[in-house]
Amino acid sequence: MMKFNRRQTLGLIGATAATGLAAPALAMNKKVKVGALRFTSHSASFVALERGYFADAGLDVELEFFQAAQPMAVAIASGDIDYAVTAVSGGLISLAQKGAIKVIGGALSEEAGIDGQKYLASDAAFQAGVKSPKDLDGKKYAVTQAGSSFHYMGAKMAAAERISLKFTPLQKVGAIIGAMKSGQVDGWSIVPHIAKPLAGSGAVHIIGNVADYLPDYQVTTVFTSAKNASDEREMTQSFLKGFSAGVDDYAAAMIDKSGGDEGVDQMVDLIHKYVYADRPREKAAPSIINGTMRLNSGAALNVASIQDQLGWFQSEGLVDSDITLDQLVDTSYVETIGA
Repeated sequence: MMKFNRRQTLGLIGATAATGLAAPALAMNKKVKVGALRFTSHSASFVALERGYFADAGLDVELEFFQAAQPMAVAIASGDIDYAVTAVSGGLISLAQKGAIKVIGGALSEEAGIDGQKYLASDAAFQAGVKSPKDLDGKKYAVTQAGSSFHYMGAKMAAAERISLKFTPLQKVGAIIGAMKSGQVDGWSIVPHIAKPLAGSGAVHIIGNVADYLPDYQVTTVFTSAKNASDEREMTQSFLKGFSAGVDDYAAAMIDKSGGDEGVDQMVDLIHKYVYADRPREKAAPSIINGTMRLNSGAALNVASIQDQLGWFQSEGLVDSDITLDQLVDTSYVETIGA
């Protein structure tokens, strides 16, 4: 007969109470691969792995790292990874239409009172007079791919300011940073843990806040294959349970500061294993702290924001006009906001 230690037993009780499962996921020790980017916005996955929350939920998790959102969507569809956290992209939506993937929860969100994503100008553009987002009219605006979240953020700002942008696909965040530093592109938007250090170095300048144009923006989502969402409910609930525990720890330490400076330091140490790991801790810490944004408690999903994103992709002809929200989202797993 299998014996459980105290921590495992408590995890088992929690899983059973939360999900009502007849056969707890803890008994599975299921191996799963989770896609991530080396951003602080992916900290919930790092915390859940490092602090054993995935293990408590019965999952043997391996992280697999990517450099952009759309390749993660392809990896989910192909079965190379099981779960991932990333922004909604045209590629993700198209794969959902084909019945390959489903959004099952929410992660990073813009929230009033929490410093969020920034619009940036290259130093060359700034010196030439680009001091605010509206000054980017007619300028080159960097995106990873057409139909990426960067494209969405830039387009929504441009529409609000009634300006035109020359969207420039550069595939990877690292390539965009290099292009911004060299002045090959003029503008971009990115999370604060990247924006602030770049601005501090003088390589770029912060010229606006994404939240001013996209309040309550559901920046990233939790998603999986359509097969996992429909046929592997126990495993999927277990993943969300572990992930949500990671979210709670992150928010308690970095936003609520319930553990004081010591709690922040411990969380920074954990995240540093995955984010800016090539830098000394003392140099990485300010960037990690600058990257603090809201991760949705319980992986709650802002459906109103997802609907707005879907509508924009359709209006731009980046995805088919007849894709429905139900094809993209499975709302049966988490609390929904703005539905």
